[in-house]
Amino acid sequence: MDVITFGESMVLFSPTCNGPLRFVDTFTKGLAGAESNVAIALSRLGRSVGWFSRIGDDEFGRFIINTIRGEGIDVSRVVVDGGANPTGILFKERFLKSNPNVYYYRSNSAASFLSENDIDENYIKEARIIHITGITLDISKSAREAVFKAMRIAKKNGVLVSFDPNIRLKLCKKEEAASVIKEALTLCDIVFPGIDEGKIIFKKDNERDIAEEILSLGAKVAAVKLGEKGCYIKSRDEECYVEGFRVDRIEDTVGAGDGFAAGFLHGYLNNLLLSECGRIANAVGAMAIAVKGDMEGFPTLRQLDEFMKCSLIDR
Repeated sequence: MDVITFGESMVLFSPTCNGPLRFVDTFTKGLAGAESNVAIALSRLGRSVGWFSRIGDDEFGRFIINTIRGEGIDVSRVVVDGGANPTGILFKERFLKSNPNVYYYRSNSAASFLSENDIDENYIKEARIIHITGITLDISKSAREAVFKAMRIAKKNGVLVSFDPNIRLKLCKKEEAASVIKEALTLCDIVFPGIDEGKIIFKKDNERDIAEEILSLGAKVAAVKLGEKGCYIKSRDEECYVEGFRVDRIEDTVGAGDGFAAGFLHGYLNNLLLSECGRIANAVGAMAIAVKGDMEGFPTLRQLDEFMKCSLIDR
């Protein structure tokens, strides 16, 4: 595998109209999950990818595994929970010109029972990169232990560790999130923070300072997401700002950060310059927000190439 990732995926219900959910009668069904988003984005770019988790022995669990498998992703290590633990669900709530509100129904979900027993060392050590997010650190104590076991296995076997803090304050308080993520960062190679996450983890709101803190903990590269402005990338030997792509009509911001991470990793696996990795990351993130849904807007290689060429002409 080029990349292996793991974490909770849920069934997403998106309203067909804007407004408070109490007035919404119809929804569309889709897939949500930061790690599976990254897996799908990478697979569409032609990468060999594996994803695993625990899912409920229910129709929603079957929908998730069928959808991810249908994207060409290896799901051979997924565990179907034979107990009463269900697949998680989330609902979006939309208003004009704002990010959607998100409501989770994931307490005691099958994925929250992820544990060290679900981590297969032989599977991980055959990958080039393992990608993890801070969400899995916070869904349960046993899932957190699984994350650290997977990171240690990767480091022992020379597998790069990619990490998106992806802080969810509905799952964890700021102080605990900062402490746990700092510990995780000591085992990471490539990190994708946002400015807001930098404020929580390091109490800093400048991209250069955030990147410097991450590198000081041992990472090789920090790619700080700057929204429509693009990104700032720093390694031990170089640094650069990479301008973002203009999106005239934003449909859904959820999934943009996952697309960014996937685009960057795709470039990194091709041994491209960090600035080129940043351009690809910005492009995939921009394409994601132009389409409703968490993962529906992720492009194929051909679509990405066409978008980047056209955007360069229009800028």
